[in-house]
Amino acid sequence: MKAMLLTEYGGEYPFAERDVPVPEPGPGEVLVRVAGTSLNPIDNKIATLGAALAFAPDPPALLGMDMSGVVEAAGPGATRFQAGDRVFGCPGGVRGLPGTLAEYVVADERLLARAPENMDLVDAGAVPLVATTAWLGLFDKAGLTSGERLLVHGGAGGVGHMAVQLGVHAGAEVFATISSPDKAAVVEALGGTPIDYTAVDVDAYVGECTGGRGFDAVFDTVGGPVLDDSFKAARMGGRVISTNTRSTHDLGPLHAKSLSLHVVFMLLPLVTGEGRERHGEILDRVAGLIDADELAVLLDERRFGFRDIAKAHRYWEQGRALGKIGISVED
Repeated sequence: MKAMLLTEYGGEYPFAERDVPVPEPGPGEVLVRVAGTSLNPIDNKIATLGAALAFAPDPPALLGMDMSGVVEAAGPGATRFQAGDRVFGCPGGVRGLPGTLAEYVVADERLLARAPENMDLVDAGAVPLVATTAWLGLFDKAGLTSGERLLVHGGAGGVGHMAVQLGVHAGAEVFATISSPDKAAVVEALGGTPIDYTAVDVDAYVGECTGGRGFDAVFDTVGGPVLDDSFKAARMGGRVISTNTRSTHDLGPLHAKSLSLHVVFMLLPLVTGEGRERHGEILDRVAGLIDADELAVLLDERRFGFRDIAKAHRYWEQGRALGKIGISVED
């Protein structure tokens, strides 16, 4: 099969097309012919930082985490899917689990779900990582409920636009920070209220949106100083969710308000092998919401083939993407 391998880390993106053997599915695994994948910020972080991340594979590395495609064969003991099933999931791209920038991938069937029927199969490859991350943060971690006020930082981003919609679906009143009119329009279309963080500070929008009380839950998809802003924005006893906590912070504000901090490391089941079935369960629910027209997927207008993966990384670096960067693998 054809695969795009990253020959070395460091930010120059030296991907090379190689012929590699089609993998054989082992116990509990299925072989999937890949239709689509996507570029996530974590994919770029691995490509640039490489060995600095304990879960990064050794080069030449087969990266790519998201996947949609069609099952070709099932390994011993695999019973959830059979040949011909359309599936999607986040099955690899970390140490020990080859990624999806290839014509075929072997996947633990627990990490997969049937792909949405009312969505183009290639496009469905942009959904799994961001949808699973948002669901884990809002529901498994923070227990968001109807009637609560939710603030999402980066509401037009990959995880952010999923969190906005899932919050609305749960019955929460959703607000989201943005930095431009086009991103404000996205948040409004998804049912949230945009906050231009470049024009108003935390105290001001907390006062305007919550009467000074603070948000019941704050979802930080950015990290760094935005996590500090999240502590400021949360109400007394509120919850803060973050996908990026590899930084040093003053926890005094968290302590003073008796906040709870919930960290989402969505890749942990891939790395440890524990809890993988939860990913499949979440994606089953996500596919149902998509088919019921209750969850939309924001895809950037620029699309790439998997042989152009280096160009996709450079495009993401420029900060020009709006939504997910979809990548087609099928010819």
